[in-house]
Amino acid sequence: MYIVAIAWLYVTLLMALTEPSFIGGVLTFLFYGLLPCALLLWLVGTPQRKRNKALAETAEPPLIEKL
Repeated sequence: MYIVAIAWLYVTLLMALTEPSFIGGVLTFLFYGLLPCALLLWLVGTPQRKRNKALAETAEPPLIEKL
C-alpha cells in the first residue's frame, strides 16, 4: 500500500513542478497529492488502530515491584 502512496506523491510532485507559478505548484501538490494520500492512508489504517486499541485495553497492566 505504501508503494502506491509513494508513487502517487511522486506523480503529483512532477505535476507540481510543471506548473507555471510557485503557488500553483504548491497548491497542486497539496490538493492533488498530499491531502488525498493522507486521507486514504488514514482511512485504510483505521481498522488496525481499532484492533490495537482493543488489544491494549484487554492487556494486563504491568507489575511494578517496589524497592
